[in-house]
Amino acid sequence: MNKKTIIITGGFGTIGFALSTSLLKQGHRVINVDTRVNKTNKLRDNNDNLFVIKANLNKENEIKKLITLCEKKFKKVDALVHCAYPKTKDWGVQLKKLKQKSLNENLNNQLGSTIIISKYIINLFLKQNHGNLILLSSIMGVNNPKFETYKGTKMSSPIEYSAIKSGIISITKYLAKYHAKKNLKINCVSPGGIEDNLPKRFVKNYKKQCNFKGLLDPKDVVDAINFLLSEKSNFISGQNIVIDDGYSL
Repeated sequence: MNKKTIIITGGFGTIGFALSTSLLKQGHRVINVDTRVNKTNKLRDNNDNLFVIKANLNKENEIKKLITLCEKKFKKVDALVHCAYPKTKDWGVQLKKLKQKSLNENLNNQLGSTIIISKYIINLFLKQNHGNLILLSSIMGVNNPKFETYKGTKMSSPIEYSAIKSGIISITKYLAKYHAKKNLKINCVSPGGIEDNLPKRFVKNYKKQCNFKGLLDPKDVVDAINFLLSEKSNFISGQNIVIDDGYSL
């Protein structure tokens, strides 16, 4: 991959942090954007290619400032990978306990902010005459949850999560078609479950639904994103790449 300037939103989350680590090792310039920056030193290692920006991407004015700052400082941005995953404190409650206030906030913060940040970064890409936008969805945006996977645990798959993630896939296709013939790549990645200290019962139930590995390591997702960032994927646009070890079959 040619050396690029890449913005990663949610850069200190599970996938964002793994992606940042991978891209820095490859020599790319990484602009890591998050509301928390406590993992900065773990990435730094005297790496002059890392830039950390603290921003709340639920606010349009902060999105606008972010893109403007990156344009002025770096002159160009080759790609943006949107890994941010903001959620309310009561995220994940069962449908019977879902409150409209939380529902509206999560829909706005996850789905609405995706549209707004896409708008601003694509405007910059159009000025540059090139750019690569990668959004993160989920297998829950492709299939209904397999509720038996949660049996014996206190976990659940929120209905708003399915709505948000299927919406992100639709946004990807819309944006790619709307900006056809503009020298842009716009794609989406839908990971399966990621290993993150989850209950043993869930891990066991989940693996039964898969072909081999079960829950994924963040690196499994990063490899696919690296491919979409590279020139090897130049003619892939408007697609949703599923990485789930067969869970959605």
